Amino acid sequence: MSLPHAILTALLEKPSSGLELTRRFDRSIGYFWSATHQQIYRELGRLEADGLIRTLPAEQPARGQKKSYEVLAAGRAELARWTAAAQEPKPLRDALLLRLRAAAVVGTAGLEDDLRRHLVLHERQLAEYREIEERDFPPGRDSSQDRLRHLVLRAGIDLETFWTQWLGHALEEFTDLPDGT
Repeated sequence: MSLPHAILTALLEKPSSGLELTRRFDRSIGYFWSATHQQIYRELGRLEADGLIRTLPAEQPARGQKKSYEVLAAGRAELARWTAAAQEPKPLRDALLLRLRAAAVVGTAGLEDDLRRHLVLHERQLAEYREIEERDFPPGRDSSQDRLRHLVLRAGIDLETFWTQWLGHALEEFTDLPDGT
């Protein structure tokens, strides 16, 4: 049930239209919790029906005008409840790891090239996160909100650092494997 909570978070940061939310997801929250345009709009309808958000009154009523939403007290309370609730860690489920395990019994054909492709993708993501860190978190930006947002970004940086290092080790192992494995 995290998509509604991601939307409540985004709307508490800044009341927005569905389109603005989609764009913000693409630039920030979407790095760790993705959602399609349709999912966001569907969830906005549910949140409004549940009394957690409301449509902001339009300054000038006009047909086809985009709706903007804000969080109501019940939505803030729900987000606070969810934030404080204990959750179990999720087990790692990654098809690449399963494919490596399968390669032990059926051979590694094609897998080394895909490991290299994954390495490039993770290196790009790591570079993007580091650019965001440099741009958005200069020295001295240490409000509580900035520190928590930076902590989320640091999780992304650390995760991508893990994957780039691990993929490097995996590719080293491939050079030592006998042919036909």
